[in-house]
Amino acid sequence: MKHIHVELGKDSYDIHIENGLLDRAGDYIRSLTKSKTLAVITDSHVDALYGKRLENSLQTAGFRVHRLVFPAGEEHKCASSLLDLYQSLSDSGITRSDYVIAFGGGVVGDLGGFAAATFLRGIPFIQIPTTIISQVDSSVGGKVGIDLPSGKNQAGNFYQPKGVLIDPTLLQTLPKRFIHDGMGEVIKYGCIRDLELFELLEGLDDEGIFDHWEEIIERCCKSKADLVERDVLDMGERMILNFGHTIGHAIEGCYGFGRYTHGEGVAAGMSMLTGVTEAMGLTKEGTTARLRKLLIRYGLPVDVDASAEDLIPYISNDKKMRGNHMTLIILKEIGKGRLLPLEAEELPKYIRKKVAP
Repeated sequence: MKHIHVELGKDSYDIHIENGLLDRAGDYIRSLTKSKTLAVITDSHVDALYGKRLENSLQTAGFRVHRLVFPAGEEHKCASSLLDLYQSLSDSGITRSDYVIAFGGGVVGDLGGFAAATFLRGIPFIQIPTTIISQVDSSVGGKVGIDLPSGKNQAGNFYQPKGVLIDPTLLQTLPKRFIHDGMGEVIKYGCIRDLELFELLEGLDDEGIFDHWEEIIERCCKSKADLVERDVLDMGERMILNFGHTIGHAIEGCYGFGRYTHGEGVAAGMSMLTGVTEAMGLTKEGTTARLRKLLIRYGLPVDVDASAEDLIPYISNDKKMRGNHMTLIILKEIGKGRLLPLEAEELPKYIRKKVAP
């Protein structure tokens, strides 16, 4: 088993990564709490695949388990789902001495974590991520929240889990599109901080990565843990994790959170932005071509049809805006990202329009 400690004082916790860990989840959670009752928040897809298996592990460790299941999909990471979860937690008799388990992908972690953070002013919770994006990124760092009609993740909080349990074997049931989706976030880590990870990915493909998931997940989680420890509230250095996300979130919103997944939006955002910054002389020559080659290798888009004018309205509500200022994350070169503060009116020139094939 691989262990990563996230040192945040009273909010410190450990990340555990091991194949088959799901079946031992009950023993680990029992070591954290004497509570008799757990609420497992999950979505309909994950529950059908793994819900009973997790429940068996928890019951074997002596827990009474309530499985709270909501429909799968980004569109359900919303206020009405949150209110439904509050009611279900109340109906289940969950108290502040009990635990919530967020069991699923990024949507489940965000929504379940936000419910835990706000129900009864805070219930301790554990992340058990089941997708690539959630295992390498969103389950670590304490960002929880929901989408609003005006934008993605606009209502939320920083609420650290008590632990993160990562079982890479759960990725085996992901459809190919969602393997590619997750690779958008993995490639991001290679771009901003980890040249060796980027080079590893250049030598693999859809099949080969399954022999390297523990290593890939560990590298990404270590990078994120290091940044979170130094900037827990995302006001400085941690913002580097947003590479590709400003344009990526706008792409998701512009297309109604349906046509492009999160990882696909981030991939296109990284590619579009890097094409511009390389042309401006801010990024090492050849970086865009190398990045796009890797994105295409994992079935990810490098551009979209939407123009800058189409995307700007979705960026104006982005939570990374600070008054009339915002910070873009750009690449010096592969493996080295940096923060680029700019005025809001400068933003359109950093959004790449559709290029000819």
